Amino acid sequence: MAFQLKIEKVLISDNLDNCCPEILTKGGIVVKTETKLTKEELLAEIPNYDALIVRSATKVTDEVLEAGKRLKLVGRAGTGVDNIDIKSATRHGVIVMNTPSGNTLSAAEHTCALIVSLARNIPQAAASMREGRWDRKKFMGNELFGKTLGIVGLGRIGMEVATRMQSFGMTTIGYDPLVSAEMAAEFNVEWMELEKLWPLVDYVTVHTPLIPQTKGLLNDKTFAMCKKGVRVINCARGGIIDEECLLTALESGQCAGAGLDVFVTEPPTGISEKVVQHANVISCPHLGASTVEAQKRVAKEIAEQILKATKGESLFGAINAASLQGALQPETGPWLKLGTGLAKVALGLNKTKEIRKVIVTTFGAGLEKAASYVAPSVLMGLIPDMTQTSNTLNLINGEYFAKEMGLQVEKQHENKPVGVTCDQAVSLKLEYSDDSHVTLTGTIFGPGTPTLLQVDDLPFSSPVPLVDKLNLFPISSSPAKILGKLFEKTGEDIDVKALHSSWNGERGITVLKIDSDFVFESMSVVSF
Repeated sequence: MAFQLKIEKVLISDNLDNCCPEILTKGGIVVKTETKLTKEELLAEIPNYDALIVRSATKVTDEVLEAGKRLKLVGRAGTGVDNIDIKSATRHGVIVMNTPSGNTLSAAEHTCALIVSLARNIPQAAASMREGRWDRKKFMGNELFGKTLGIVGLGRIGMEVATRMQSFGMTTIGYDPLVSAEMAAEFNVEWMELEKLWPLVDYVTVHTPLIPQTKGLLNDKTFAMCKKGVRVINCARGGIIDEECLLTALESGQCAGAGLDVFVTEPPTGISEKVVQHANVISCPHLGASTVEAQKRVAKEIAEQILKATKGESLFGAINAASLQGALQPETGPWLKLGTGLAKVALGLNKTKEIRKVIVTTFGAGLEKAASYVAPSVLMGLIPDMTQTSNTLNLINGEYFAKEMGLQVEKQHENKPVGVTCDQAVSLKLEYSDDSHVTLTGTIFGPGTPTLLQVDDLPFSSPVPLVDKLNLFPISSSPAKILGKLFEKTGEDIDVKALHSSWNGERGITVLKIDSDFVFESMSVVSF
């Protein structure tokens, strides 16, 4: 069976448009909306639900995830997931899903509004008018036509900003390590490294997540590289612009103005509050996604994404499980079972050796991306015998636990399996700390039966179905001698349901399917 996300009950803990619970309810899911829960109330409530939907108010901490014993998914109706402990969610095997496109237009329009407001001092002029003044000379502005806009982060929002500001006659240049120069050029954006970008910009806007590489991206050093009088805009995340450095640049005139929608501390306190109070700063209380349209869109999208996930159609928006997209398809179920089955056999062959590295290779057309979900299924077969954390083990957190254990995992694809005649196959290679290794190769036979074909370079006399229970004899003895020893041990004939051997006259492995329950030297019993 393919990977399934069974969600029956959902808790919505932040204010969302009514279309979200309506869509989920029509999809057969029980929904409870309970906003403004205290931490204690949330901890008491969350064990009853399979999924939690939040905006930015609810903090989904490790404590919440630990309490949510039934939790399979946390949905963020919006883009940023700063309020969700992603690492903890992954460790608990919980999918974190956002709506990456829901806020795009609203955030882009808000950015453009701040750029125009900075150019023409619109908020300051409006405030002056309300005070009864007529300060035409004081609020002399600048045209945007012919100016250069630097866009750091060329994702959905950055590209929408570029398109809109080009209509003002601005030249758009940008940087994004994940976007090629060719892709940027499709939006009339000239891609360049940051060191070349800073000296050219009249305005710079940032559209990146707040990660170690982007924290304090605009600082004393980068401000000094810019033209005197540069203007900056941040509608992404507080902290991308170093606020102390920004305040210094504003006071020296190196920065002529800033349009800020986000801050290091929200509501602003300390240095954030000092920045807000500066005369050349236009600030908003995190309004980038605060439009009627955006809020309805993200509520609708998160509900639809959850329903599609439960139906096995898509994992769109998954932050920590995107590679499992293919695992949702019904035809992938046998391959997942094969991965786990190969791992169990490998453990049965070598119980005492310490595994250093796991290499999963898929072969054949149609399995080009299968290693992304077959590898986690392999780890589901390996890790339970190697650690005590298997109680929450699933396809989402298998690689997390492997990394915690220092176990290297490598995934790859090749065109044709070696030594077997089938068109599609999976091999599992385990490398041990003593520099030895073992490789098992298997495929799917018939209506979906996981089957072992060979161990190392020794093919079995007949394929081994990895079903029910098997007895493994990884010893260098012929099948006949093994049966003889079994008779001597039990004193009676053994009812052998099936016998599979890779014996080549000198070495090999014998696999028996027998009903008797007994312990025998060098024998391993593997259940599937």
